[in-house]
Amino acid sequence: MGKVYAISISEKKGTRKHNVDKVHIRNEHGIVGDAHAGDWHRQVSFLAIESIEKMRKLGLDVKSGDFAENITTQGIELCKMKVGERIIINGIEFVISQIGKICHHRCAIYYQAGDCIMPKEGIFAVVKNDGEIQVGDEIEIKPKDGFSVAIITLSDKGSKGEREDITGIKLKEYLREKMDISFIRYEMIPDEKEMLENMLVDFCDLQRFDLVITNGSTGISPRDIAPDVTKKVIDKELPGFGEAMRMASFQKTPHAIISRALAGTRRDTLILNLPGSPKGAIENLEVVIDAIPHTIKKLQGDKEDCARS
Repeated sequence: MGKVYAISISEKKGTRKHNVDKVHIRNEHGIVGDAHAGDWHRQVSFLAIESIEKMRKLGLDVKSGDFAENITTQGIELCKMKVGERIIINGIEFVISQIGKICHHRCAIYYQAGDCIMPKEGIFAVVKNDGEIQVGDEIEIKPKDGFSVAIITLSDKGSKGEREDITGIKLKEYLREKMDISFIRYEMIPDEKEMLENMLVDFCDLQRFDLVITNGSTGISPRDIAPDVTKKVIDKELPGFGEAMRMASFQKTPHAIISRALAGTRRDTLILNLPGSPKGAIENLEVVIDAIPHTIKKLQGDKEDCARS
């Protein structure tokens, strides 16, 4: 069992964090008084003191908080954790929401050492209840309580703020109703091939989500790219998903045969394309929802016989 080595906060973004003895944690918000808390998926950040020691061995005079992490841990292998797994401190649950991060601007530490550990070894979490933590508190690691899911909405207008995304909201609600969910991450991006490809690879290889759902961009318009990018990144295609969704949708509209939506696997992740309309996305998901948990379990090594007596 590990422990809290240090706690660091900053009142404004872009300023160096300072260390404190204890903090109050607010449900679905983060650390009260920290600038990075809020209604998003990176409410609290973690970094191991063992990772900081690596930078000290490179000659840097660094301490807890210098990498913008909130909680420095000791005795926990943060790098091996998966999205959806949980860190418990003093009864407060932190659900892992992101592994590492992309640094768009090189920090001073990178220029001094030629490397930085936070993008590779830091992790982020969302908070599930209220309470107080302090330096020295014990840390307990618990497995995922359900499946981890990422939803990617593809919309040129939506990504510019010109259209509200109802589909993503409806999908989150439906998934929480029909499946045991540990964590759902939501992103909206334009219909750009490279952006979608990079996100799918990251969500499968580094974040290791159980299920990644794209919605929108499944047709034959020039900007419809979801099936093309999905086919490029998957290891195996699962044609039955697309066939079943089109068959069911065709009973309601002949336009269903235009859809190119597909499903496939990459490593331990199932990727599924859905249409962009709220009604169409839910109707398609309803067709395959019962097969999704079994598919993920088999993909991740479940050896139980598929046949039923």
